[in-house]
Amino acid sequence: MIEAMQPTRPARPDPRAQAQQAQLAASLAGAVDLAAVKARSEAAARAQAAPPPSAGAPAGAPGAAVVDVTEDTFQTEVLDRSFQVPVVLDLWAEWCGPCKQLSPVLERLAAEGGGSWVLAKVDVDANPALAQGLRVQGIPAVKAVWQGQLVAEFTGAIPEEQARQFVTELVRATTGGAVPGAGAEEPDEVEDPRLDAAEAALERGDLTAAEAAYQAIVDAEPDHPVAGLALRQVQLFRRADEAGPDALAAADAAPDDVAAQARAADFLLGTGDVEGAFERLLDVVRRTAGDDRDQARQHLVELFGVVGDQDPRVAAARRQLTLALY
Repeated sequence: MIEAMQPTRPARPDPRAQAQQAQLAASLAGAVDLAAVKARSEAAARAQAAPPPSAGAPAGAPGAAVVDVTEDTFQTEVLDRSFQVPVVLDLWAEWCGPCKQLSPVLERLAAEGGGSWVLAKVDVDANPALAQGLRVQGIPAVKAVWQGQLVAEFTGAIPEEQARQFVTELVRATTGGAVPGAGAEEPDEVEDPRLDAAEAALERGDLTAAEAAYQAIVDAEPDHPVAGLALRQVQLFRRADEAGPDALAAADAAPDDVAAQARAADFLLGTGDVEGAFERLLDVVRRTAGDDRDQARQHLVELFGVVGDQDPRVAAARRQLTLALY
């Protein structure tokens, strides 16, 4: 029986806020080469205090889904905001023809995003220090920022389908599409006595009984705030237990077998090797394409949900996933 990890009731506060809180002590060094950049912890703290972006705010205004950014507002509207949602920088100039093709596409996608990501438009002629600090070699240039770090980029105008895929994968690999502040007014959760049987089974080490107890709750209440996550955790531990240590050797012997790599990742996660589990699937994403790549990505995102966004290793792996996809 695997005992290195045990499922626990998820914390009641918004997990996105917990993830931000867990990052408060981290350093912002290397995000962008600007003397005005503050400590990463300060940026995260300001982001928690700021209202979330809103698709309803006038375009170009602070806090909108599409915002004009200058050297004076870069800290607030890009670096600080990136601790709430991913921020996509659109670096353009009035004389740039391809910019006039790409910018309206990005603006339309940002409006559709409903605040799940922010488009920050930077006129490179009016803000040369930003262009230099971001190492802009040509325009249009698009750079994605998440939690104070550059995580993806491309140069040149691309078709709308490709631009949509870029932002879709960015959001999926960072926040999963969650909008900060959504559901913030929900009342405190009342303790549920139905959880007692499941937790008692966990204390006995009986994963089968625990899974059955959590499943019964989910069957009766599909949106239960605790049982769903706990059920996924128990199912992961059962898969890891069934895979056993032989899963690693089998996966190493068949590097192109995505299912084998997923079983090995399950085993690693079940024994507490969170980073090893993530890295194994990230390697598959980097090496494959098409259905194999998507299968590995989906399994990795599932494991993110099992560990929880409050774990800084999840945030780091999400950044690596974004880089691997682009």
